[in-house]
Formats: sequence, structure tokens, C-alpha cells
Amino acid sequence: MKETTKKALAPKKIFYKRIWNNALVAMLIMSICLLIGVVGYKLTIPQFDWYDSLLNASMILSGMGPIIDANIVLTNQAKVFASVYALFSGIAFISTIGILIAPLAHRFFHQLHLEDQDQ
Repeated sequence: MKETTKKALAPKKIFYKRIWNNALVAMLIMSICLLIGVVGYKLTIPQFDWYDSLLNASMILSGMGPIIDANIVLTNQAKVFASVYALFSGIAFISTIGILIAPLAHRFFHQLHLEDQDQ
């Protein structure tokens, strides 16, 4: 799919298409991760409505931390879900950043390699 080291640098139109495709994949992954969190919070914490579940899932997924009312007593099931979702979110977030950066890094290193061949 991507050009090898012996091929010329891809035109900007193809490069921008790769960035767009990777951004779509990243948005899909983050949407699925958010959906998992929203449904998980809704099912494990009965006091949460859908908005509270969305808020907490979004905050965990972005790395900001949960927003849970101090008056809500969490069940063991809710604590386990929140812990697993937090670990999962950290990995998903970092992986998604990698997907977004991949075309930029590929182009940068390919261009460096082409410059080395010229010298």
C-alpha cells in the first residue's frame, strides 16, 4: 500500500488521502471504545443515566479521570469495570495516536531515506 524505499515519494494527494483514511479509522476506534464505556457504566452503575455514563466514559477515554458523585456507592462489579475500562482506554488512546501519526512518520522517514540515496 505504501511506497517502498526504492520508489519516489507519494504525491501530496495520496498523502492527504492516507491521513484522511487513518483519521477515519481512528474516529471509528474511539467511537467504539466510547460506546463500550457508555454501555458499561450504564449497566454497572444503576444510578447513572445515559448522560452520566457518556460523561464518565469520555473523561476516562481522554485521560482526564472519572467524574463520580461521592454519594454513589459503587458495587464491586462497577469498580472492576471502571478499572478495566481505564486500562483499556489508555491503550486504545495511545494506539489511536499511533494510527494518526503513522502516515506522517512514514513520509518523514521515506523522505530522509531518499535524501540519503541522493548523497
